[in-house]
Amino acid sequence: MIYTCLIVDDEPLARKLMEQYVAKVPYLQLVQPCASPLATIEVLQRSTVDILFLDINMPEITGLTLLKVLQKKPLVVLTTAYSIYALEGYELDVADYLLKPITFERFLKSVEKLSARLQSNAPPAAPDPSTAVNRMAELPYIFVKDGTKLVKIPMNDIVYIEGLKDYVGICTKSKKIVTLQTMKVLEDQLPESRFIRIHNSYIVAYEAIEAIERDKVQVGNVFLPVSESYRKAFREFVEKHQVG
Repeated sequence: MIYTCLIVDDEPLARKLMEQYVAKVPYLQLVQPCASPLATIEVLQRSTVDILFLDINMPEITGLTLLKVLQKKPLVVLTTAYSIYALEGYELDVADYLLKPITFERFLKSVEKLSARLQSNAPPAAPDPSTAVNRMAELPYIFVKDGTKLVKIPMNDIVYIEGLKDYVGICTKSKKIVTLQTMKVLEDQLPESRFIRIHNSYIVAYEAIEAIERDKVQVGNVFLPVSESYRKAFREFVEKHQVG
């Protein structure tokens, strides 16, 4: 059985070492290395992860803080150079604790322990990864960073999303939130049945569209462009909803 894992560490060398360790274990599959807890939340919103290798000391949000805000956690292995965090980590029901510098022997021992635990709780059949991704995409909310905090945005409140170079503006029914994000990451989190990309810089909620012209759509008092490259897909999206 293959188990998916996520590596979270703000130190590039530490991430690389853990990636090398994961690559040596045939039954481990790395979903993605992450440099921050915020990136981790984004990945967990769209992917199924069995094991989380999580550093504790990171800027903005610590690994322990991340554990406290996650509602559904994978099996967690804390990785840190400071043993003083061990007690608090175990109070958060972590599966193991790896003290840096981490040897491959110690890493493998931890993985074998987690593998046994996962097998004891495993369902009769492995879940279909595509089904898991779709299930995550149907969450009723997303989390995005707004300044120094994470903000939960209900899907029903999103009107449209605008790309702003290195940032993204999420326009809701009541306000606009600007976050350091990419359009692609957000697009992957949104349910395809409710949101459609109409331009390199715009994603719109179907329910928010009030009028459609050949090269633009009206959302409230705002007119958003429909680019040539997205026009065919947008037309098919609208026709599908009309038939439904």
